Amino acid sequence: MKNTVLHKANTRGHADHGWLNAYHSFSFASWYNPDRVQFGMLRVLNDDTVAAGMGFGTHPHDNMEIITIPLEGDLAHKDSMGNTEVIKTGDVQVMSAGTGIQHSEFNPNADQRTKLFQIWVFPKYRNVTPRYQQITLDVTEQKNNFAQILSPKADDAGVWIYQDAWFYLADFDKGFSKTYSINKEGNGVYVFVISGTITVDGQDLETRDGLGIWNFNELEFVATSDAKFLLMEIPMEQ
Repeated sequence: MKNTVLHKANTRGHADHGWLNAYHSFSFASWYNPDRVQFGMLRVLNDDTVAAGMGFGTHPHDNMEIITIPLEGDLAHKDSMGNTEVIKTGDVQVMSAGTGIQHSEFNPNADQRTKLFQIWVFPKYRNVTPRYQQITLDVTEQKNNFAQILSPKADDAGVWIYQDAWFYLADFDKGFSKTYSINKEGNGVYVFVISGTITVDGQDLETRDGLGIWNFNELEFVATSDAKFLLMEIPMEQ
């Protein structure tokens, strides 16, 4: 039987540190909700706004797949693997933290905020060799389509991670509808609305709402306004 969990935008955790305005779909830092620890192997979905010239100092990670999707502005990245990059709007970055990495992230612009999603997924394998990958997307592929931005396969579209997960970005015109079919039996889907309004399997969703669905084969997406959203197919169990 199909199962769903609805996370309305105004039920997320929130922390305003001045330089960082962060919304948490799942328990993170000082915000803990025992009913919102994870969705399957999806552990973190943070919706962050970083003030001009500010950022996160060097900090460690291990045994986590970390995906960063800039929505507005740029993010400068430096890590213990020797990578020094700037991630721009339209890019996707992934780090497999594996046996352990350290990195810092900051907004390099003095006159513009940076908005981004940072997503953590539990890996399929522990203690892999850390790795870094960054690509620039063709955003035109997202128009009225599920444009794949992440998968388990290095030779497939988008970046890849050590998990049987598939991520898509979509930019639907009002009234457009499209059916999504699951890639791997046993996986679930977590949908997060970036802007606009959609219905998923008849459930109305507004900007920054999240919806998790599992035990299904197909889902019908309908844009009730012009809408952009992130679709994450995630294993429900390891």
